[in-house]
Amino acid sequence: MKSKLKPSQQRSLLFPTLSEQCDPRQPLKKLADAIPWDKFEDAFSDYYSEVGRPAKPIRLMVGLLLLKQLENLSDEVVVERWIQNPYYQYFCGMTEFEWDFPCNPSDLVHFRNRIGEEGVHLIFAITTDLHRDRIEKESEIIVDTTVQEKNITFPTDTKLHSRIIGRCWRMADKYGIKLRRRYRKELRQCLLSQRWRRHPGKAKLARKSQKRIKTIAGILLRELDRKLPRQILKAHLEDFKLYLRVLNQQKNDKNKVYALHEPQAYCIAKGKENKKYEYGSKASVAVTADTGIIVSVVAHPENIYDGHTLPEVLELAEAVMGERPKKAIVDRGYRGEKHIDGTDILSPENGKAEQTKSEKAKMRQRFRRRSGIEAIISHLKHDFRLLRCYLKGSLGNTMNLLLAACAWNLKKWMGAVSFRQIYVILNQFEAIISSVKRLFSNVTRPNLFVGFRSEI
Repeated sequence: MKSKLKPSQQRSLLFPTLSEQCDPRQPLKKLADAIPWDKFEDAFSDYYSEVGRPAKPIRLMVGLLLLKQLENLSDEVVVERWIQNPYYQYFCGMTEFEWDFPCNPSDLVHFRNRIGEEGVHLIFAITTDLHRDRIEKESEIIVDTTVQEKNITFPTDTKLHSRIIGRCWRMADKYGIKLRRRYRKELRQCLLSQRWRRHPGKAKLARKSQKRIKTIAGILLRELDRKLPRQILKAHLEDFKLYLRVLNQQKNDKNKVYALHEPQAYCIAKGKENKKYEYGSKASVAVTADTGIIVSVVAHPENIYDGHTLPEVLELAEAVMGERPKKAIVDRGYRGEKHIDGTDILSPENGKAEQTKSEKAKMRQRFRRRSGIEAIISHLKHDFRLLRCYLKGSLGNTMNLLLAACAWNLKKWMGAVSFRQIYVILNQFEAIISSVKRLFSNVTRPNLFVGFRSEI
């Protein structure tokens, strides 16, 4: 059930409101006043029932999601910090300082599932609208891809097969199936044999133990298939298909499974010296060429060629910017198409003979500006939780990417506010200096202030 709006209460005589306590120059307070929270209330009201226990306020949940990404915090930590920080509470719509936790951390999980991908897209669109006057002046975007890694360990056959065995044990205990043999002691010895498997004296035993772990996993699966009731087996049919797919996959197969809890994760090689392979999903990021505002992000469920990701990226950029970008600046990984639905695709290449010297210089300047997106992606990874995705599934990849882009755009807005404050302070300082100059200019002995004037 949607939360009910509390009637305006009489103000406390002893405790001032949060609006009076918070510094009006603080960027987070200005951001809270600038965001149109009513749009979230109107859009997300349809996701709530008319009956049942009242839910948490929509502004509170949206605010916690944004604060989590802005401060690079987990669900648990952002709830703990909320009761310590009055600016967090004001950002989430509180009128007085609260001493209790706003919600259970798991409520953030339920709220993300409630609003879905469409709701997070709406949050992203509203954060970009804060920069509407700057976006409308842009006609060029910069596009690049990166890898959003999933929260999985480095995959090996031994790890996957041992996890299948563990899941078979839990399934047997849950449904009261008595296994003929559990292989606990033998599995422990086989796992110990995997240590130092590259040592010449231990490689043979390690390979033999690895095959034995796979055999044990197959034995347990077939035994559960025989003993489980048909209805229960039908309920777990997808799990059994996944386990068999893992047991049957070979070294050079395509579309391999690298984690049982994230079977959609795939292997990506970006040519990095320190990390040859990454396991997760490919993500496209598009920013405006001059102001660096993110206008499009797409998480790709498959590892496709970079050039084939452009149509979807440009479509979202057009929806956000209001018009289709005239030019998209990319790197050499996008070789191929030069025009996509009215957008020119510019990638570095050798200068053409018919180009003038000024045209070549302009292209070089464009591609020097293109490298700025690498720094933006680095900030998304290290400051806004894109380094590792802890949300489940392909939907979690999209949500985490969109929320990271929202945090970047909000941070840009707060930085611009801080810059304007510094500019105002400098103007005030200049006015003071000018008044001091006029004061000293009327003094009959100006020679005493020559050094002071030169410093000013």
